[in-house]
Amino acid sequence: MSAGTGPAAWTATGTATGGPSGTAAGTRVIPTVEDFTSAVVVDAYDDMINPPGLTNHVTTAQVDHDVLAVRSLNVPPVSQGDCVTGQLYLGGRLARSYGEPVECRWRPDRVTRRTTIDGWRIETTTVCPPGEPGVVVRAEVTNTAAHARELRFGAWIDSTVVRQDGPWLRAEPPQAANTMTVAGARRIGRPEDGSAVAVQGLVSGRGGEAADVAGTPRLVEERREVAAGETCVLAYVHTIGPDEATATAAYDRIARDVAGAIEASRAAWDASLAAMFTPGNPEFGGCLPVLETSDDALRTLYWWGALGVLWFRRDNPASVLGRTYDTLMPRYWQTTTFIWDYSLSSTVHALLDPGVMRRQITHWVGLDIERHFGTEWLTGGPVGYWYSVNHYAMTRLVADYLRYHGDRDFLAEAVTTPSGERRTMAENVRAWARAWHRIRSGSGLADYGGIDNLLECVSTYVHEVASLNAANVWCLRTAAEVAELEGGADAPAAAAQLRAEADALVPLVNALYVDGAGYFHARQPDGSLVETRHAYDFATVGTTIAADLPARQRREMVEFFVRELRTPSWMRALSPWDENAGYSVRADHQWNGAYPAWPPDSARAAIALGRPEVVLEWLDGLARSANQGPPGQAHFVEEAVTPIDGGARKTPPQLPYIIDWSCSSAGAWCELVLRGIFGIEVSLEGTVTAGGCIADLDPGARLRGLVVQGRTYDVGADGAVTASPA
Repeated sequence: MSAGTGPAAWTATGTATGGPSGTAAGTRVIPTVEDFTSAVVVDAYDDMINPPGLTNHVTTAQVDHDVLAVRSLNVPPVSQGDCVTGQLYLGGRLARSYGEPVECRWRPDRVTRRTTIDGWRIETTTVCPPGEPGVVVRAEVTNTAAHARELRFGAWIDSTVVRQDGPWLRAEPPQAANTMTVAGARRIGRPEDGSAVAVQGLVSGRGGEAADVAGTPRLVEERREVAAGETCVLAYVHTIGPDEATATAAYDRIARDVAGAIEASRAAWDASLAAMFTPGNPEFGGCLPVLETSDDALRTLYWWGALGVLWFRRDNPASVLGRTYDTLMPRYWQTTTFIWDYSLSSTVHALLDPGVMRRQITHWVGLDIERHFGTEWLTGGPVGYWYSVNHYAMTRLVADYLRYHGDRDFLAEAVTTPSGERRTMAENVRAWARAWHRIRSGSGLADYGGIDNLLECVSTYVHEVASLNAANVWCLRTAAEVAELEGGADAPAAAAQLRAEADALVPLVNALYVDGAGYFHARQPDGSLVETRHAYDFATVGTTIAADLPARQRREMVEFFVRELRTPSWMRALSPWDENAGYSVRADHQWNGAYPAWPPDSARAAIALGRPEVVLEWLDGLARSANQGPPGQAHFVEEAVTPIDGGARKTPPQLPYIIDWSCSSAGAWCELVLRGIFGIEVSLEGTVTAGGCIADLDPGARLRGLVVQGRTYDVGADGAVTASPA
């Protein structure tokens, strides 16, 4: 198993060095693609590696384990499924069969790979060119031998392209058997129903077609004499579309100027990164505040969270919802937005793209959130089964939108529910706050169902769990704030009743606590109590009802977190001392790793529970794990798999892990910085306060340009909140 022990920096067909694994960002406040340049990940055959993804916000793709191949090229509703194609043949032999490792490096605009096989040094750059339904891989091949010799450079072609206009309801994207035909140095793939076309081929360094000598449907190959020390350039181009004309036109545009496509990708990504932090930008409805800090780890994690949300922006014209933000990529659920994951980036969505957020909330209200976990944007329809978190997630989304925008008209906006009832948003918030009444057991707590309704891979974390019952306390109190904001003669009494219900619920939740241990039980339908040492209890209880807990319990909870969950550069979702640790190795919620929102949410919980130093001393290690692209759906802890250059390794996609390369809950890292470390709180009326632990980390740190309900604020490490002149 190869760890990330390659060279600290290398230049391959335009690769920039620096960023988290290279040059520090210094005092700059707006990142560029170079700031996200990953560590070198060394990928040998069948390693525990999740290859990096690419996107241009319409097209998504993933590189594969060799130096040329790509997979999972999808432009919904046209899909290649998880087809692996473009595998390199060198000297007439499948390149990966030589057993040489591939050094891989990612940044938002490109993936660079290199390897040396039989004296040929091969360096590639892969991008999804802006606006194009495809991917291009530029290859530089250098003869390192002392004499001239023949280069045989081939690409093995596969295609499973198909068009599916209906909803994509499975984790895996649609695909179909294709017939492959030869067209010079191009290969054309078509399904039996003729619904889509894929065009793939080799292009010479001058932009013309390669001189193909293979002539078979599966292989395109060029042969040429290469002098000692000489470098030749070729490119592999792959486009898909609903018809041959569309796919061919895109192929031709890319092939004519491969270098230009690579540069356009860099320029587009730099523009989007700058727009995220620029008021009045042309790309988003809002912006994030800029962070001024001398602390490299804090800056890295803040930028990591922002990039991780931008990564999932989808501007596909096929979307019936307009712009959306996907949840996973590039392997699974390409058209689906999960309510839970979206809510974990709620603060970023509210600040950055509030119009999209408002529309997404309204759309979900019009569906039955008690029967699905999200929606897909090709039809707008529901996907999956019920996630128990949905009422809490929706309340959080509405609250954050209101806090940052003061949109009282939104509270009065009426939406027809699936049952035919027409309710205002304020009425929905109250309904969600009390939805748990319908599933309340004899203990007085809500029973949140089975394994699929909760964490999916922890069989004991079921039924009456502390996390979501504590969240009900928070939802009731938030509904009280909303009632007061809405106003009316009945508002004071309604708010008081909601708060009284919340206060009465706290001791029932805390009855699940394991006294002296720092964690909670899950109560089963027969009344039995099962100890569950899970991060989701720690994070959710800590971020919703910390002030309601006695000091001793707060101390014990943090001690448990440090003792059994926190690791040097990541954390365990489940304690390895938990009896259920043997149940699964799915690393997002088990002992061998954690989902990307659990570390920042646990850190916010530790701060709320009174132990900020536990977080501040952890930041350097966490920042090391930002060295492989945006946060993965899960990262392994150090004991499970060797880290990559000190960073917790992303979990691979294959069984039994089934983990995607990136996940949209990355915005939780921004929330850790804003609400946790700077201590920013925004009331529904728009009052901004601060008072976190940032002064203990960087007394000179400052946030500039925080926009709240139309006013702009700067926030200092001393807790001072200064409004900019109107």
